Amino acid sequence: MSWDFETEPEFQKQLDWIEQFVRAEVEPLDYLLESPYDVLDPKRNALVRPLQAEVRKHKLWACHLEPDLGGQGYGQVKLALMNEILGRSRFAPTVFGCQAPDSGNAEILAKYGTPEQKKQFLDPLLKNEIVSCFSMTEPQGGADPKVFTTHAELRGDNWVINGEKWFSSNARWASFLIAMVVTDPDAPPYQRLSMFIVPANAPGVKIERNVGVGQEPEGAGAHAYVRYSDVQVPKDHLLGTRGSGFVVAQTRLGGGRIHHAMRTIGQVRKAFDQMCERVLSRTTQGSRLADKQMVQEKIADSWIDIEQFRLLVLRTAWRIDRYKDYLKVRKDIAAVKAQMPKVFHDVAVRALQIHGSLGVTPEMPFVDQVMESFVMGLADGPTEVHKITLARQILRDYRGTDGLFPTGHIPSLREAAIKKYADRVEHEVASQ
Repeated sequence: MSWDFETEPEFQKQLDWIEQFVRAEVEPLDYLLESPYDVLDPKRNALVRPLQAEVRKHKLWACHLEPDLGGQGYGQVKLALMNEILGRSRFAPTVFGCQAPDSGNAEILAKYGTPEQKKQFLDPLLKNEIVSCFSMTEPQGGADPKVFTTHAELRGDNWVINGEKWFSSNARWASFLIAMVVTDPDAPPYQRLSMFIVPANAPGVKIERNVGVGQEPEGAGAHAYVRYSDVQVPKDHLLGTRGSGFVVAQTRLGGGRIHHAMRTIGQVRKAFDQMCERVLSRTTQGSRLADKQMVQEKIADSWIDIEQFRLLVLRTAWRIDRYKDYLKVRKDIAAVKAQMPKVFHDVAVRALQIHGSLGVTPEMPFVDQVMESFVMGLADGPTEVHKITLARQILRDYRGTDGLFPTGHIPSLREAAIKKYADRVEHEVASQ
């Protein structure tokens, strides 16, 4: 039997270096630069490129990828422990070559791309010379691809795409988009869609507007409302087989959700650390905030929430490594996704409250974190969908009863116990 909560000493040394490097060199970029995805920003490149070179030197670049693609082929547990640290900074995933959505798109291209596609799109993506966009959600469809209407028709040697996509992250900086569109409307629901590489400069690709989150100014956001009008892409820009869009999408979702969860823990820990510092630094009504029982409750609840969630995520990562089959871990992944926004929200709100009026200003990160917690409850499918998935998966392991009373009915259990041990009881009584 093996049961262990320790990290191998050699990998722990790497984690220690990552933490020191992120805190000292990467986190300051969050206060100096605009977007990690703007690869054309000379100021960004002047600061980010040397740090990426340092990460490569330590063999920690794009660790989710196999060695033949320049990564380390790390399993989900190692990646989870890394991403917990990287989540502290907006720029850290880019510095370490594992930023979303590029990481998931790279995995799709690595698995389904042709040699020509890999040379044209994957190689520069892995070097962070370009960035990409995953264009799936639709204005009327939300997170339900079964009602998508953006479609592609095969005309000669080209696919022609028409329709609209909503909240296509980083489209404004992307060199290409991976779009999930209907190709076979009469097929069964999960065989109607296909995945395509769409160059961002293809005629007919238009960003209607860039949508912000929360109080971001109009046009300043990173999530695009994209219109495809007679966009022509060559036949060889199809990823996977025709009608396999759902299968291709799963390549990027399972592990990605675990990485997302651990990066969220990194953010939550920052809020928690600031909360603890605050309560030890401020006094009111003659004593420190740390000495107030209601404040102590917030500290205790936050610590419990973080540790419980972290263990759930790590166990899920371990199960992915163990089974090498996302379907066997579907229940666990759904639980992680459902719990993530709640933990993020609850801890951020407590930190905001403890900081008083300062907490609601842009001079502290808590308002943005609270808003981000709602984004986490929608990204990669809304929380409600994951709870439904979780409940269905759980109930598969149970059976109902046709009996008049439940199987836990105490009088019935007592009667069965009496019958089971009647002879032995009579024997004991007779022998006395």
